[in-house]
Amino acid sequence: MFTLIKSGTSIDFVGNRRLAFVVSGAIVLLSLAAILVVGPRWGIDFAGGTLVHVRFTDPVAIGALRTALADVGGEVSVQDFGTAPGEYLLRVPESGSDLAGFGARIEEKLDGAFGEDAYEVLRTEAVGPRVGEELRRKGILAIVVATVMMGVYIGLRFEIRFGVGAAVALAHDVLVAIGALIVMGYEFDLTIVAALLTVVGFSVNDTVIISDRIRENMRKIRRQPLSAIINQSINETLSRTVLTAGTTLLVILALFVFGGSVIHGFAFALLVGITVGTYSSIFVASPIVLALEKRGSARSERPARAAS
Repeated sequence: MFTLIKSGTSIDFVGNRRLAFVVSGAIVLLSLAAILVVGPRWGIDFAGGTLVHVRFTDPVAIGALRTALADVGGEVSVQDFGTAPGEYLLRVPESGSDLAGFGARIEEKLDGAFGEDAYEVLRTEAVGPRVGEELRRKGILAIVVATVMMGVYIGLRFEIRFGVGAAVALAHDVLVAIGALIVMGYEFDLTIVAALLTVVGFSVNDTVIISDRIRENMRKIRRQPLSAIINQSINETLSRTVLTAGTTLLVILALFVFGGSVIHGFAFALLVGITVGTYSSIFVASPIVLALEKRGSARSERPARAAS
């Protein structure tokens, strides 16, 4: 039978934990800097406004589109969109109260400048500023609550230290994915929130598998130190981890390449999040379990030494 990773493989993951912490800390700091300095680029879902997605039979110059829409009643931004030439996103961010009317006025201006048969409206979205703000607040809250509750779940199922490790790893994954999205200039909308929640679910699933094997080996191998048990547990589940993450990434990569620009942000967030989530289950969550075990042992030794 084909085996991706041979039985008996013994990679010292725990021995490289300090280097992993340095790398993870640097990436998280860069992500926080991107969040605080650059900030997310909110989409229509969260910022409010009007969006019209149009496709022209023959590509037109962006300058010509801006000229045609100059007096539509709001500051219209024009962006190339789609893999095929001739697709554009027309946005009026945080316009007045008549958001739906902006879509109709944009179409009127396009009809007058290019003709009714020159283009096709693929979709129109209109979101009020208050609705967008509420969606943004609920989206952020959903990600935070999901991350915390997953940590609580693992803490209750295994031990508190496992839950702490999982929560830190999940926060690490989400922050890195958000930072990567900001650096690459993707807009944050409801599909990005869905992608980040998917990353949380995938990462915690991998963490549960490794934690379950660690707990099982802790019962079977009582004389070995926890560091050796963690290493053995990660190595025993490594084949499953690589196969699961690898096949998932292949599907998402196909989605990213062939799925079109509409879901580029969603697929990119999953590519980064699942890659980082696989890494963090091994190099973040498990070492934190070991660090908390050593701290607990050090605290229990202090009263004993004082009594002697």
